Amino acid sequence: MKTRIPRVIIHDLGPEELDIRLGENDVVISPGSPISPCIGCFGCWIKTPSVCVIKDAYQKLGCMLCHVDEIICISKCTYGGFSPFVKNVLDRSIGHLLPFFSIRNNEVHHTPRTENRPRFTVHFYGDISENERRTAQELIPANAINIVASKNYVYFHESSADIGRKTEYEDSVD
Repeated sequence: MKTRIPRVIIHDLGPEELDIRLGENDVVISPGSPISPCIGCFGCWIKTPSVCVIKDAYQKLGCMLCHVDEIICISKCTYGGFSPFVKNVLDRSIGHLLPFFSIRNNEVHHTPRTENRPRFTVHFYGDISENERRTAQELIPANAINIVASKNYVYFHESSADIGRKTEYEDSVD
């Protein structure tokens, strides 16, 4: 049986900017290693289930998300969505789902590969307009359905320095 991962923290901050308390088994994914974009080859679904065929530091993201309790994204708000790095990481992790479809909330979505239902928490930072805020507030629940999250949360911060104070609660979220 795979080891549970309490939190996977995906962020686009610099090495000294991530200012949150980490647990012993938390996994941090940061822009330290180059990431190739998803090429849409279906390899992570059919050829190597849960494992991306692109051999880089992000190859096993799909496997990881099958065993995580919470996914935390910290991203500069870019037109109401994720920064390119965070979006790319989420795209490359699609192997935690199956290539088949099911109906959820009267919409067509990929079928989950496992019974795992992580919480999905997103912290956006930057100079965020009202339109971007509304877009993000619609995007995150939609993304949560796609990743089969049990719950989703979205927070807005003026700067990345404000995020550390808000992430302290995560250990107690049900």
